[in-house]
Order: sequence, then C-alpha cells, then structure tokens
Amino acid sequence: MSKRMWVALLISIPLTAVLAQDVATDQRTIDQEHTQWIQRVLRTISNIKPGMTRQSLSRSFEGDGGMQFRSNGRYAYKHCHYIKIDIEFSNVDDGPDFSPDDKIVKVSRPYLEYPISD
Repeated sequence: MSKRMWVALLISIPLTAVLAQDVATDQRTIDQEHTQWIQRVLRTISNIKPGMTRQSLSRSFEGDGGMQFRSNGRYAYKHCHYIKIDIEFSNVDDGPDFSPDDKIVKVSRPYLEYPISD
C-alpha cells in the first residue's frame, strides 16, 4: 500500500466517525421532534371532553370515511388521518341531521388505523 493510500485511510477513519456521529445526532433530533408532535396531538385529544359540542370537535377532527351516524362516529385527526377516536353524542333535537350543537357523551382512547375512504 502506498504512502498516499495510508494517509487517505488515516484521514478517512476520523472523518467517517464524525459523519456517523452527525447522522446519529440528526436522527435523535428527528425523534425528539416526532415525540413532541405526538405529545401535542395527545394533549389536543385529551382536551376533548363530554359536554363539548360536535362543532368544537370539528376544529381538530373530521369524520372518517364510511358510514357515519348522528349518535356516534369515528373521527380522524385533521393533520394525520391515521390517528382516530370514536365519539358518542347526545342529539340536541330529534331531527335526522347532524347538528353542530350535538353534545359529546363519550370519547374513546386514540388509536391508529388506516384512513377509510368512500
């Protein structure tokens, strides 16, 4: 092996270690950002309480695809349709139409599921 090759090898070893460390640091930063985002989503979901209205739910969630009923439904987080909750409502009137004033009775724990489309 020539002297140039030895020099190149000796220089590349520390450089490779530095680059590997940078990649690991970048991944930790990305992981922290993902964790913080999930924490914000969970906080948003935990703020949804019985007694709130369908309209207040619509700020962060929208009806998932498929059949939806006035008394209960599956809702997807607007910023990531894989995050879902099930909601039960009490209707404010006897009409068949969804009302923004329907009251939330029960909120499920959040779960992950593929989006459902019609």
